[in-house]
Amino acid sequence: MMTQEKFQIAPAKAESLYISSSKDLSAMNPLLPREKIERMGASSMSNEELLALILGSGCQDCDVFELSRKLADFLSEETEMPTLQKLRRIRGLGRVKATQVLACLELSGRYILSGKAMFVGSPEDIVVRLSFLKYESQERFVLATLDAANHVIRVHELTKGLVDRTPIHPREAFVKAIEDRAVSVIFAHNHPSGATVPSEEDLSITRVLCASGRILQIPVLDHIIVGKCGHTSICRLYPEYFERTFTPVD
Repeated sequence: MMTQEKFQIAPAKAESLYISSSKDLSAMNPLLPREKIERMGASSMSNEELLALILGSGCQDCDVFELSRKLADFLSEETEMPTLQKLRRIRGLGRVKATQVLACLELSGRYILSGKAMFVGSPEDIVVRLSFLKYESQERFVLATLDAANHVIRVHELTKGLVDRTPIHPREAFVKAIEDRAVSVIFAHNHPSGATVPSEEDLSITRVLCASGRILQIPVLDHIIVGKCGHTSICRLYPEYFERTFTPVD
């Protein structure tokens, strides 16, 4: 009788140890992209993680994460929709995966960017479009160009800097605005540290950009700092820097 009870209890103990071990392993390892998007949502994903989900697998020469990093670096440098031929130049990206990526890019353009013009009436409106900055490990400086009705024309990445700083020159900052024939612009950059309090350098470059915008007659509506837990509008803190607010041109 005693022997039988011991035999019944032993498997239960073994199962308990297995479950505990599994939890310990999952705590030690980061979530895989598919698990992360299920638990935390798409907005929590980095660009590389989203691309890893689209690609699904790597190739003989590199795993899916290395391939997604190559693709993310390539896309960050592109200023227009890449062709299938250009995508195929990425080592490890075959025809099938390249067409999948191209289809996703085209759909995002149709349904998110061009299918319905995005109106910007407040800093919060444009922050939705710039949410990708929240999870970048390096500081990126971007430009959003707007038409006369305050609709977003395009978002351009101007510079990609070191961990805590990125240089920007007014000459480079307004080139894309002139190309887009923008009526006004919004600048934004991220703080990888997560804090969104503007530094003295942030305020200094804001004053310079606003002054340049006045000369070019392309007013700067705001300079927004994006962090992991929120954003800061420099226009709200220092409205005297800016020529006008988000009111569309009549």
